Amino acid sequence: MTGFTSIRGTTALVGVLGEPVQHSLSPVMQNAALQTMGLDWAFLALPAPAAELAAVVRGLEAMNCRGLNVTIPHKQAVAELCRELSPLAQQLGAVNTLVPIAGGGWHGTNTDVEGFCAPLRRGASNWSGKRAVVLGCGGSARAVVAGLVQLGFNDIQLAGRRPEALAAFLADCQPWAPQLQALPWSSDGLALAGALNQASLVVNTTPVGMASASNPQAAEACPLSDRHLAALQPSCWVYDIIYTPRPTQLLQRAASRGCRSLDGLDMLVEQGAAALRLWSGRNDVPVEVMRQALLEQLP
Repeated sequence: MTGFTSIRGTTALVGVLGEPVQHSLSPVMQNAALQTMGLDWAFLALPAPAAELAAVVRGLEAMNCRGLNVTIPHKQAVAELCRELSPLAQQLGAVNTLVPIAGGGWHGTNTDVEGFCAPLRRGASNWSGKRAVVLGCGGSARAVVAGLVQLGFNDIQLAGRRPEALAAFLADCQPWAPQLQALPWSSDGLALAGALNQASLVVNTTPVGMASASNPQAAEACPLSDRHLAALQPSCWVYDIIYTPRPTQLLQRAASRGCRSLDGLDMLVEQGAAALRLWSGRNDVPVEVMRQALLEQLP
């Protein structure tokens, strides 16, 4: 059961906006959920070039679209097109979910944070006071840091190779994440190794190790060197938000050190389930059906 059984004149539209978006797995898991829930909706991947984003969003509102996910590169730009923003979306400056407002317009929010946190809450009952190291300071790292703040981490170190990007990230986030510190990722790697040795959780937000049909060899890469991997304690959790391949090189090598691991598949499922709850107003979203639909799709 991986999708809707039929499309009728009454079928309503939900979807994901991005550019490119044809590779998205969201239709696989969302249509499986819609069928299970008995909703006469169809979820589509909807290409939206940046120059046409405003027109696409307005047109979908006029078509009575029931809800939208937003992926790269539009998470920041679409915030400007919302009638209102949730406090979390305002804090992050990024929107990944649009919910129609009665009377017109879109409510913009962000379910990436909930998607990131859900597997960690299942894995351990209390993260309060723990230390985390986040690899990378791109767009995904912002939701990860917000999730770590929600979970109660009191020491969050952000490792980045580009000093300018690292400084800009900290300037944006420290007002709501005062426990966030910069961790230069230098060629010798000594500072990073020391931080990894003390970490309860390491999160990879970089694309290093992510395979694709056009570049399967990328799966052999690992964001951490052997020295860095040797610094991990067996009690540490390692969370790679990549889910192709499963497991990534990082998670394979961390597991050989005795570390517990999480990948990005659960994050993808949980953020999608949170969005579907908002669109449908229902709490019976079949998370396991969504996860199984993705597992059947992935190699």
